[in-house]
Amino acid sequence: MLRVVNRVFLGLVGLVLLVLGGSVLAVGLGAPAPSWWIHHDRHDVLLSEAERTRWRDDGWWWPVVIAVLAVLLLLALWWLVSVLRRRRLAEVLVDTGDGEGALVRGRALENVLTEEAGRIDGVDRSHAHLTGRRSAPEAHVRLALEPQVDPGAALNDFTTGALTHARTSAGLASLPAEVRLRGVRHHAERVS
Repeated sequence: MLRVVNRVFLGLVGLVLLVLGGSVLAVGLGAPAPSWWIHHDRHDVLLSEAERTRWRDDGWWWPVVIAVLAVLLLLALWWLVSVLRRRRLAEVLVDTGDGEGALVRGRALENVLTEEAGRIDGVDRSHAHLTGRRSAPEAHVRLALEPQVDPGAALNDFTTGALTHARTSAGLASLPAEVRLRGVRHHAERVS
């Protein structure tokens, strides 16, 4: 969901900047100003003396400006953190049974889960990645199934096989998983 919001937001910001920048460039190069443009000539300044000092004496103006800029700054920082945040789990805390714990690389557990899911009958391709916290990981798995495979049987084989093995080998009480099933399309080939 965040990926879609991010792309739509960046697309809209890019479109607005492209339209404004293109119109400023066109007016600056001598093209006639569009009807919606705030100035009428290429020699007009962006903010005149009267526009810059119009609200200076009002007591509400500067607190509102500062509040709006602070909100915009917080929104920009939130967006930056959400974009830069790691999507994958770097390590998983494994219970060793002696009161201590061991750390296993998240990619290693993902690779094992992917390979074991790929060995299930009727699974053409598989991909797994882990999210969540290192003490409570969550698996996100995509399985590409052959056309003749029953999706329920493939899902049952995955949950009783690969997912259960990953959960027990890591010593986790539970390993919630989101599994997305997709059918593989084979293209017809010419037979001689």
